[in-house]
Amino acid sequence: MSEYSAWFECINGCPTHFGLTEVIYRCPECGDLLDVHHDLAALRRRSAAAWIKLFEQRYRRNEFPFGSGVWGKKEWVIPFLDNENIVSTYEGGTNLMWADRYGKLLGVEDLWVKMCGNSHTGSFKDLGMTVLVSAVKQMIANGKPITAIACASTGDTSAALANYGAAAGIPAVVLLPKDKVSPAQLVQPLANGALVLSLDTDFDGCMAIVQEITHDPEIYLANSMNSLRIEGQKTVSIELVQQFDWEVPDWVVIPGGNLGNVSALGKGFQIMYDLGLIQKLPRIAVAQAANANPLYLAYQTGFETFEPVRAQSTLASAIQIGNPVSYKRAVKALKNFDGVVEQATEQELADEAARADRTGMFNCPHTGVALAALRKLVDRKVIRSDQRVVVISTAHGLKFANQKIAYHLNELPGIDSTYHNSPVEVAADLGKVKDAIRRFAEKSTLMEDSGGR
Repeated sequence: MSEYSAWFECINGCPTHFGLTEVIYRCPECGDLLDVHHDLAALRRRSAAAWIKLFEQRYRRNEFPFGSGVWGKKEWVIPFLDNENIVSTYEGGTNLMWADRYGKLLGVEDLWVKMCGNSHTGSFKDLGMTVLVSAVKQMIANGKPITAIACASTGDTSAALANYGAAAGIPAVVLLPKDKVSPAQLVQPLANGALVLSLDTDFDGCMAIVQEITHDPEIYLANSMNSLRIEGQKTVSIELVQQFDWEVPDWVVIPGGNLGNVSALGKGFQIMYDLGLIQKLPRIAVAQAANANPLYLAYQTGFETFEPVRAQSTLASAIQIGNPVSYKRAVKALKNFDGVVEQATEQELADEAARADRTGMFNCPHTGVALAALRKLVDRKVIRSDQRVVVISTAHGLKFANQKIAYHLNELPGIDSTYHNSPVEVAADLGKVKDAIRRFAEKSTLMEDSGGR
């Protein structure tokens, strides 16, 4: 039995607590979401220095499960899980890239990109899914008759659930909006053996149905309204601070759709602050696609009002969400971290992803949203040039190869591909090849001199 404990509590403060292996997603008193709370008094019995030493000893080592970037912080995630029930693909441990050249284009001296897409399924969703599927495996071992795990998804959640379900031997069911998921994302749950249901609706419609089917306690809900996912995703904050030798950046910029990751980042920073591992908190900037921007619209009113929107089609398909289930959590995090919200149009996000790619990245469109929002915040001097900034890159660009090809062939509908780089057809003649290389070099010099604009 672990000396540490954690439990569910209502986000509105209703007095009842629930165990993390109970099949429950909402407070039975008020109907709102639940959060995971930890016994901080017990955690404080170990000093901040001792926690740092423990996490450093475990980081990216091969002792199961502690080499995982998530389970290396097990005491802060789900401390009482039996290790034999942990389902891990060695998630986390993703690189923190110093985006020096791109930062110079923006006028940011100390810019970093946390490459969460460099993971087993190619997105940050692995971090939360390892926790949720491990908890379900523990529930099944304890005798709960769970027969499947289900989620609604715009791509990455389904990939992570199908993968971890396959690793655990637990059937996975995913509900996807028809024709709104990239081929690379669609093939992942198919390959891992999930039941893939393609519904003639959008993500919000899929989300409504999956909540209905998971009223059956034998089908467990895997979407981020289930805060077990948040516990894994909060380790992004902890890991990036660890990679900075336990120094805190000034800003963290993240794309926002269903908004679970916003509160997850906040939770990671907050627990480090509460336990004395860090002495300050960063500011958080949430970036939304202008075609799916309910949080941005609410921010314009100081969060006085919130109205779900009918999300329009966006290249950033994973955040094409008009009624985010974690809205209240996100607002709480933004208020606690002096946060801001910015949006990016389709033209802005496509061009910014391409512009950053030219400096050595390979961005998904959601990271393009974050980078476009960053540019606006720097231009308005909300983010200063001398501040340390970390952008959270949520998925690997290879998941959106078809979209990127269409951009560079100048074939994306409604988009003027400002930075397209189409193949150049040249005769198999030495002189013509040399001429093409010379023209390319001259063009590259002109772009460099203009700051990539």
